Amino acid sequence: MAITLTDAAAERVKDFLQQRGKGVGLRLGVRTSGCSGMAYVLEFADELGDSDVVFEDHGVKVIVDPKSLVYIDGTELDFAKEGLNEGFKFNNPNVKDECGCGESFNV
Repeated sequence: MAITLTDAAAERVKDFLQQRGKGVGLRLGVRTSGCSGMAYVLEFADELGDSDVVFEDHGVKVIVDPKSLVYIDGTELDFAKEGLNEGFKFNNPNVKDECGCGESFNV
């Protein structure tokens, strides 16, 4: 499988990288957190690690560590604006349950 981005997410990441002036892509991972057990982590990557798995979609590199890939393989990253709020959304087929606030999930 792979990690994919919608057009909106890819454009947002490209804009962020351009404004930042450096970076090879977007690092996506998970950490233990929240009421359901895991939370997504998004950050810019300035370099690749030896064990990193790299997916490219819409001209954007998405970098994932192998431990996180188990939980997020097949995820589509989207970006949406709803009223005054905007942010990335994760369409993860592995999620079995999410907390009420949407900050954490379990598989």
